[in-house]
Amino acid sequence: MSESEEGRPLPAESRGAAPERGRLQGRRVLVVGAGQRTVDAATDPVGNGRAMAVLFAREGARVACADKSRTAAEETVAKIGAGAFAIEADIAEAGAAPRMIAEALSGLGGLDAMVLNVGVGVGALGLDGATAETWDETLAINLRGPMLCCRAALPKLSDDGAIVFISSVAALKPGSRLPAYDASKSALHALMRHVALEGARSGVRANVVAPGLMDTPLGRLATQGRPSRGRTPTPLRRQGTGWETAYAALFLISAESAYVTGQILAVDGGLTALG
Repeated sequence: MSESEEGRPLPAESRGAAPERGRLQGRRVLVVGAGQRTVDAATDPVGNGRAMAVLFAREGARVACADKSRTAAEETVAKIGAGAFAIEADIAEAGAAPRMIAEALSGLGGLDAMVLNVGVGVGALGLDGATAETWDETLAINLRGPMLCCRAALPKLSDDGAIVFISSVAALKPGSRLPAYDASKSALHALMRHVALEGARSGVRANVVAPGLMDTPLGRLATQGRPSRGRTPTPLRRQGTGWETAYAALFLISAESAYVTGQILAVDGGLTALG
């Protein structure tokens, strides 16, 4: 995507083409979900997780790239080069989070920020399509996993540390038609507020980025399953890019947001506020 529906060119930041500015110089960051799914290798745009890992490194951070797929994590590391390494971890497994945090701490020599870019929407649409199994699977990944990551990481983060949860506008308004997904993302906001409250004692901040209709591999996969998604109108008349999610997260893990905690930042082209 290089322009809006009306032909307006996207800024360099939205295309991942802006020059580095040193905004994270010296920071040590763990990105959980730093790989991305492949839908069509020839045409896939960048996903949120990969865009964040690449952007953070470009801005001067050392990055631990964690993903349940080691191959996907290593592909992200290859795009970064020096200063990044891969960790294989499926945070739906109860013991994975402490091990992942320990590997990140060892490889980075400390931890200044963690971004939790995890989430699945499984099962058929509507309450009739929800089952106990798909409900439990969704919450294990989307909610329990981030909780376990925060429990392991919060005591280890530096005093000016930051945690960013990648959520969804599905937590703010109905639309996905997947009740477990919507509920898990809404509950993630409550988890964020709790983490922000506990973290404030040591100066650690926690915030949410809630992407809207994004042109990412996962977004394209969702549109294949629900074609009406791709026709959803947004005030800015286009879908967002993974880089736009990444820049929002960059702000929230940088010192630029040193007085921002417990907040939800929607990156949705005005969908929730104006739609």
